[in-house]
Amino acid sequence: MTSATEDTRDREAVHRRIVDIVASRTLYEESYLQPDSHFEADLGIDSVILESILASVNEDFALSPPLTGDPTTIRELVDAVRRARGDGEEDARGDVRDETSPDGAGTTAEGDAAAEGDAAAEGDAVLETVLAAAQRHTAYARHQLPVDADLESELGIDSVLLASVLADAARDLGLAHGLADGLADSLGASTLRGLADGLRAARDAGGPAAPAAPAAQEAPSPQAAPEWDGRSMKDFVEKRDPDLFAKTRSFAPYLRRREAEHLYWYGMPLRSRCGNKAVILDEQTGREREFLMFASNNYLGLANHPRVVEAICEATRSYGATHTGSRFIGGTNTLHKELERRLAAFKQRPACIVYPGGYAANLGTISALVKSYDTLVVDRLNHMSIADGARLSGGIRKIYQHNDMADLERILKRADDRSGGRLIVADGVFSMHGDLCDLPEIVRLAKEHDARVMIDDAHATGVLGERGTGTTEHFGLKGEVDLELGTMSKALAGMGGFVVGEEEVIEYLRYYANSYVFAANIPAGVAAGLIAAIDVIEAEPGRITRLWDNIRFLHGQLADAGFDLENTRSAILPLVVGDERKAMEMGRAVRARGLYCQTVVFPGVPLGDARLRVSVTSEHTREDLENAAGIFVEAAREVGVLPSAA
Repeated sequence: MTSATEDTRDREAVHRRIVDIVASRTLYEESYLQPDSHFEADLGIDSVILESILASVNEDFALSPPLTGDPTTIRELVDAVRRARGDGEEDARGDVRDETSPDGAGTTAEGDAAAEGDAAAEGDAVLETVLAAAQRHTAYARHQLPVDADLESELGIDSVLLASVLADAARDLGLAHGLADGLADSLGASTLRGLADGLRAARDAGGPAAPAAPAAQEAPSPQAAPEWDGRSMKDFVEKRDPDLFAKTRSFAPYLRRREAEHLYWYGMPLRSRCGNKAVILDEQTGREREFLMFASNNYLGLANHPRVVEAICEATRSYGATHTGSRFIGGTNTLHKELERRLAAFKQRPACIVYPGGYAANLGTISALVKSYDTLVVDRLNHMSIADGARLSGGIRKIYQHNDMADLERILKRADDRSGGRLIVADGVFSMHGDLCDLPEIVRLAKEHDARVMIDDAHATGVLGERGTGTTEHFGLKGEVDLELGTMSKALAGMGGFVVGEEEVIEYLRYYANSYVFAANIPAGVAAGLIAAIDVIEAEPGRITRLWDNIRFLHGQLADAGFDLENTRSAILPLVVGDERKAMEMGRAVRARGLYCQTVVFPGVPLGDARLRVSVTSEHTREDLENAAGIFVEAAREVGVLPSAA
């Protein structure tokens, strides 16, 4: 028999743990989760999310048999858990979870350290505030956030998530908005405890010091250049206001000023086909101009190939402009089936699934395979679609330093004793850097630590390997990677994304990848064009040879001129500048000379890593490449990226 006091304490303990789980699955603040709030009507928790909550509850409380029925409130869920354990019976697990590893999968030295850190956190209001903010933005349960774990490698908190966590915590502590960015950039804190220490110091000092007043100056003359606006897009990530659209009004004048200065030139419309040259309308001046085009991912020139264009036209005449259903409901035709067969054969894998886009392929595949009890290990410089897929999955995220295989091995070793599966995901070609993943070592470590591997071949398909089939062919590792993902909007000159792998895995994705099940597929005409593009790649291998001749020539010209090209080994040549202002000014100087390439700033790359991104294609002539090299050198000298000729 338990006393009334013990019974009350037990109910409160169960309630706290369930609120913790619901908060981690929904990202709601715990104060919003009232005992009698209806899951669906009040909290918007649908049947899919509720199933995830129930699975976590069953695991957390070690319930056997698992809960059945459909509780509609937190109070009902608490009662159901207590009944399943035996009313008032001491929880078999109790608070043992605080002594386990971050995913609750067994007692380890790491778990003991986490327990000690968590115990030290009790009573520390600042640290608890940071932990609450981290829960909201990571979807982790409280016990999965040891306060001394490394933010990136152990918790998978990247710079974007960190900005949000700090902004929330600063707000909850009553500190001035904008403090978060300053702390993130200046503290270099690598743990949640370190973030709390920084916030505490700022709070105790009365908030961030106000900037010194500028010295009195004479009013500028009308001809003086306007003062430089030193903000970046990072300054608009977190803008809190009761009006949801307030952030848009804050960003708008910043954007207009950048456009007026011809520094933001994104999204200008083409008025021609996009080949080695293209006619672009400058909407800021209303003038058209032909540019040398070095911003296109049309690596093999197939977007304008007569065979591809005709296939699209013919299929559109036969099947219509599009279809009106998902792949399961009226949205599949014979061309979709044939495209999947051809892509599987091209990649030399058993089966293929086609998604509406490459972004959708990463979101759907990762979230279908990785669950809250699984671990996802990703490279720090992976594409944003991989990062978003990781967050959507709710899995335990780990980030290893870019291409640092020792760091990857360390993370995998620490995850060896955890329950659940492990998936390593890396770009084959890193889209803003042009270098390749260390696939041989990734495969070796995955085998050693019983992990699966998925490689994103968005910028490798059609570029790497003698046949252009991607990263695994380049490294001689066909069949050694579990899943190969790609986009069809680059070298394949179409639209959509795909994943190839073993047949049973692909069939599972057809039923559990939401971005496939609940989305319309690519039109039949696009599918026909993609099949034709594969035909051309296989029939004309000289296109890949010309592409690599062009890559090597322009790389040599730019390297000899003194540009920092990092470790690129692909059709992407980064001209690293670093300073965001100089990069934008160099981009403007390049365009003024008749060449169009991408100027990449935050969030495409971290602050301090701005660059121009140059894409080489098989269609560029030797004259194009020589002219481009001369333009880049002149523009770099003009803005001080390279020393002047004198």
